[in-house]
This record gives sequence, C-alpha cells and structure tokens, in this order.
Amino acid sequence: MASMTSSSVPLVILLVPVVLGSIMVASAGNLNQDFDITWGDGRANIINNGELLTLSLDKTSGSGFQSKNEYLFGKIDMQLKLVPGNSAGTVTAYYLSSKGSTWDEIDFEFLGNLSGDPYILHTNVFSQGKGNREQQFYLWFDPTTDFHTYSILWNPQRIIFSVDGTPIREFKNLESNGVPFPKNQPMRIYSSLWNADDWATRGGLIKTDWTQAPFTASYRNFNANACVWSSGGSSCGSNSPSSTSSSNAWLSQELDSASQQRLNWAQKNYMIYNYCTDTKRFPQGLPTECTTS
Repeated sequence: MASMTSSSVPLVILLVPVVLGSIMVASAGNLNQDFDITWGDGRANIINNGELLTLSLDKTSGSGFQSKNEYLFGKIDMQLKLVPGNSAGTVTAYYLSSKGSTWDEIDFEFLGNLSGDPYILHTNVFSQGKGNREQQFYLWFDPTTDFHTYSILWNPQRIIFSVDGTPIREFKNLESNGVPFPKNQPMRIYSSLWNADDWATRGGLIKTDWTQAPFTASYRNFNANACVWSSGGSSCGSNSPSSTSSSNAWLSQELDSASQQRLNWAQKNYMIYNYCTDTKRFPQGLPTECTTS
C-alpha cells in the first residue's frame, strides 16, 4: 500500500508507448467490473448493485482494493467520503502504482484527525523509485459529510491532482532537466484504509481510538478515460497520431489561465507543506523540479 511521509511501495520497467488513438472509457457504473477486493477478510464490500464500495478498519485489520486494469496515462476520477468523527491514526490511501524496485506512483493519502480538526490531504509523486515530493493540503470542506471527487490527470507532459475540479498540484515532465517522469510503467489503482497511528496524526502523538471502530470510507462514481495496458500493449495505439477528438483531449491537456488561477488559490490558502520550500530538509539545494519552471 502507499506509504507515508517520504517513502512508499514498489515497480518494473516497460516499453515507452506512443499514446493516441482509441481510448478505453470506464464509466461510473458497476464497481465490480473495475475493481477487486484484495484484502481485509470481509471488511471491504461492493454493494448496491456495484454502485458503492466501502472499506473498513478495526483493531484487527484494515482493508483494500485494486483495479482490474493497468493504465498507462489517463484521467481518473473517484468520489470518496472519508472516515467521519474521530479518525485520528487512520489513513485512507488512494493511488496509482506500478511494481518492482524502481516503481512509479501517484498518491492521494488522507490523514485522519481528531473530531473537529481538518483532514490532511497528502500528495506525492514517485518516479523510478524516488519520491520525497510531498505536498500537503487542508481541504475547503468537510470530506466526511458527503462524497467529493478526487482526480488524477496523467499524460506524457504532466500530472495534475484535482479536488472537485479544482487543481491543487501540477508535476511537470522535466526529463530534459534530468528529472525522471512516470511514463514507461503501467500502473494499477489501489486504495486502502489502515492504521498508521505511529505517524499519521501529529507525528504519531495522537493514537487511534479503537472505541470508535469500525472506521469506514466509501467510494462511488469511478470514471477512467484512460489507456489500458494489456499483453504488453496500450489500448491507445499509434495508428491515428493526428487524432484530436474530445475524448482524447486529456492526452495533451494543460492548465489554462482559469485553472492556473484556481491552483494558485488552492496553494495559497490551503497548502500546509511543500517540499519545494523546505530548505532545512534539502540543505544541499532544493530538488531540480523545484527550481525549474
């Protein structure tokens, strides 16, 4: 499962595909068609005819699921409703990851907190096994009272994290400056709800209150406008390189001026940690992507 503050999990190297052409679209339909429950011994369930997926955590175990498909680029949306009340010590992780020792990964992690205190949305990007690119945010709403949409746009030029359509983070492809970018390794979607009270809330000072268990997070309305990787090839072949249909627009999408303004608003008002400004952590100099426009 996706890891914490500055480390995570694993991956393997594959071909560089040329993306364009037909796109696989997974609509917001039956979650049974898109996901497998992978652990939790009955604590994870797909219910309501496939419309709702729930993960639960108790003192014995958490739970998790993963996508049936692997993707190599896409625009992926999921609506989540997070653990309500006193969620201190819990982490709800929702992320893309490949496998192997030089894995790629794109993370949303939601760090629980005491009742009345805000959740922390923790984001990270790993490329070729290297992460340490954390940015953290408060949200401008209570993520436990209703469903909200968390999106990852991943194309060959950039990764954009968005919440309810508002971009909060952009990680650009700066390979020309020597910064590895996730573009060669297909990734699955993973999610898990688990106990991390050794670090998740106030650095581990606040422990999980098991009298509040079971803790439950809910998922619905998954949508993937994406290139599916199967049998060594992408569903987005190179047979129509001039294709510019609206369904393919995400492949070259970037932030327009209005989206850039919304991103600036989110970062100015709600970002609480940015590795790119942490000079104490990087005394030898900030990472290259932090100093390159």
